[in-house]
Amino acid sequence: MKENRRNFIRKLATGVAASSVFSPLAIAQAPRFRWRIQSAWDAGTVGYSLFQKFAERVKELTDGQIEIQTFPAGAVVGTFDMFDAVKTGVLDGMHPFTLYWAGRMPVTAFLSSYPLGLDRPDQWETWYYGLGGLELARKAYEEQGLFFVGPVQHDYNLIHSKKPIKSFEDFKGVKLRVPGGMIAEIFAAAGAATVLLPGGEVYPALERGVIDAADFVGPAVNYNLGFHQVAKYIIMGPPETPCIHQPVDLADITININRWRALPRNLQERFEAAVHEWSWIHYAGIQKANLETWPKYKAAGVQIIRLSTVDVRKFRRVAIPIWFKWAKQDKYTREAFASQLEYMKALGYVTDADIRGLSL
Repeated sequence: MKENRRNFIRKLATGVAASSVFSPLAIAQAPRFRWRIQSAWDAGTVGYSLFQKFAERVKELTDGQIEIQTFPAGAVVGTFDMFDAVKTGVLDGMHPFTLYWAGRMPVTAFLSSYPLGLDRPDQWETWYYGLGGLELARKAYEEQGLFFVGPVQHDYNLIHSKKPIKSFEDFKGVKLRVPGGMIAEIFAAAGAATVLLPGGEVYPALERGVIDAADFVGPAVNYNLGFHQVAKYIIMGPPETPCIHQPVDLADITININRWRALPRNLQERFEAAVHEWSWIHYAGIQKANLETWPKYKAAGVQIIRLSTVDVRKFRRVAIPIWFKWAKQDKYTREAFASQLEYMKALGYVTDADIRGLSL
């Protein structure tokens, strides 16, 4: 009888302890984290509205333990100052386009698409989550005091131009805004005069004639930013290669390493899951907005010019040696590009003839 009583009390105590974990009091006492995260998206764009929905989703998935205060581009610091702001703790995190940091972290040139490399979102998903890309990115970012949570699928990029560009040769002398890094070198090799500007400065630069043309993101966001009002041409590749220079423009979520380490493991796992989920929700939301936007460009009198397959081959001849040049910058660039090169060879994107005489 005494033994039965002891068992009963033990079970009762266990049940009370378990139920208390889910009680309102326990939830109220759970640690809470308030993060300030700035985006590269300008206020009023579909990209920023989707980012705000991501913040709501994080709060939901973490039972309110993580709350994100979102900021649009330039709200706290300049877009190109976000890296240092997160590193020093001025911001808790950032949502940039990954290759913005190619000048200080060369590997980021290989953490998003580059001219005539991997050109489909599923290929980049495979590289990150199946071929070791995520682990490599996190190692490189950790050295900078940052935690790379994961990539965010976005879109291909367009070039908006004030004058017609109908061939590879027509880029010669064009003052062209690009995101820097390898992409800038490849357009410079084609004869363009490249300029680095954040997205919010593209419209006034086009309007004032500071630049002739600008690469930025996809149709919907660029329409939100008013590019159709100041540039009456959109330059694309042929249908099979709609974007030559950045066919899969990846963004990411990156957090200050100390803020990340302060999270309990269960919240880290939920946040990682939220980013991965949102990556594809973001992609679908952008694609839907694009479909709704193309007729608006036509109504605004914007002309789409498609380069030829011959132009693609000319860009390819310029691009491949620059891939290898960038890959030799440090241990991370070598590792990233080596694995991507093997993947591209397996897909038939690159042949031995294409890379004859080139080595890592």
